[in-house]
Amino acid sequence: MKTYNNRAWFLILPVIICVAFSAIMPLMTIVNYSVQDIISPTQKVFVGMEWFKSVMRDGDLHEALWRQMIFSLSVLAIELPLGILVALAMPAGGWKASLSLVLLALPLLIPWNVVGTIWQIFGRSDIGLLGYAVNSIGISYNYTGSSIDAWVTVLVMDIWHWTPLVVLLCYAGLRSIPDAYYQAARIDGASRFAVFRFIQLPKMRNVLMIAVLLRFMDSFMIYTEPFVLTGGGPGNATTFLSQYLTQKAVGQFDLGPAAAFSLIYFLIILLFCFVLYTWMQRVGTGDQK
Repeated sequence: MKTYNNRAWFLILPVIICVAFSAIMPLMTIVNYSVQDIISPTQKVFVGMEWFKSVMRDGDLHEALWRQMIFSLSVLAIELPLGILVALAMPAGGWKASLSLVLLALPLLIPWNVVGTIWQIFGRSDIGLLGYAVNSIGISYNYTGSSIDAWVTVLVMDIWHWTPLVVLLCYAGLRSIPDAYYQAARIDGASRFAVFRFIQLPKMRNVLMIAVLLRFMDSFMIYTEPFVLTGGGPGNATTFLSQYLTQKAVGQFDLGPAAAFSLIYFLIILLFCFVLYTWMQRVGTGDQK
């Protein structure tokens, strides 16, 4: 009978305790706030599920959720194909590959608030290169006054910022494919599209699922970039779920509804994580059969 050495669990036990403490304590505080009406620091009234019912009937929440879903799906629909195309076009090795990887990684090194500030200046029609160039060709562009312009600007900003992550993941998947597959394809006279369809795409499937999981979850929780760029406006055009929650908790100081909504927000993200992770696991199992 084979015995297992479980000493490694004792080495990571302090980390587990710290993470559990830092995660469970705030969560329990939120749960406590979500079922009480906090009148003052010393006066609280138990309201049960009233805040959850109030939040679920909130029309602004429904609009923010719908807006968030469209944004996240648009991000995936653009960044994944674009990331694959860029990864396929990159050099396979040598100094050119190293230079390409370094240049691609630069947007990922920029802090989120700085990204919003860069695009805030970049999109202005008076001093920004993007705003001036778009207006000079006859297209009226003003992301501070037009809902469509603001939406497109936030979407393009996210594509510029996070497509390199998808490219790096796809590039790593491509480099892990053995040369024997390409040699066999050349012997069989396979076209370039056939090589991509039957060799490269199946071998990249696992890293693509990781890219889908990371990008969907990150885009679903986006806050800093659109907040700095547009402040959620004009109107509520770029007010996503995270900004709506911040307005409830900080702007209006409605701690009860904000706590209830944060739990619903957490459950939505957890549900999508579970669905995408299950899908990723099934894809990985299918590749091994």
